[in-house]
Amino acid sequence: MFYAVGTMSNAVHNNQKRNAFMAKEFRARFSKGMLEPLEAVDLKEGEEVRVIITERPTKGKGMIEALRASAGGWKGLIDAEELKRSIYADRLISTRPEPKL
Repeated sequence: MFYAVGTMSNAVHNNQKRNAFMAKEFRARFSKGMLEPLEAVDLKEGEEVRVIITERPTKGKGMIEALRASAGGWKGLIDAEELKRSIYADRLISTRPEPKL
């Protein structure tokens, strides 16, 4: 199953530190050479958009294949034992203020 993600091309200028873009996501069906939105889309007639197509694995065999393809992706990137030690050490640090009774 493929999903179309519509992204508006107008820049949002209220953030002066970086150029942020407004994005809208919607489901669509490709039929007879055209994308047909499956839900209401807040766009003006004739407005230009950029479309990014992503594929989502289907349930069953496709999902299992995607899971197997991603297995071991983190191997060798972190020391698992050190991570566990850090997690347990961080749990001992209390950041809550003491309650006033």
